[in-house]
Amino acid sequence: MKKIKSLSLLFLTLLPVFSCSDDGNGDNGFSSSALVGTWDLVEVNLSAAVDLDGDGQLSSNLLDEETCISGTLVLKDDTTYQYEQSNFNITAITNNQYYVDCFGTNSSTGAWASDGNEIAFQGSVTLDVLQLDGNRIIKNEDNELPGVESYVYEKR
Repeated sequence: MKKIKSLSLLFLTLLPVFSCSDDGNGDNGFSSSALVGTWDLVEVNLSAAVDLDGDGQLSSNLLDEETCISGTLVLKDDTTYQYEQSNFNITAITNNQYYVDCFGTNSSTGAWASDGNEIAFQGSVTLDVLQLDGNRIIKNEDNELPGVESYVYEKR
């Protein structure tokens, strides 16, 4: 019963936000049923390209350079979610060189709601509100290097 009250409160809180959205993008948005499933982290975009693995190839996608980073977001049809992602720090060394330190995971669960263009999450300060773009869920950060500009998830 407590879970039902929490979910009801979440949706009543989010209703004004989503009811005021622009209906002109209705064809580009996701239905809630299309969002249900497992979404994998496919990009961790940095504000500048780096070569962390020393192969001579620069990439602004940290996943191309570091194998210790992964993440999943599972959206369930009962409007609950499970989230898990690697924790990491990016440290500048010298001469545009950087070091990534991976440690543990960040996990959360809670409820979600969507207007087809954004997804709002209750129970996680990490997720908050994410954008939907094509077949991707995007979390924008816009941090300066060393830092992450965005995280991108794609559905399995």
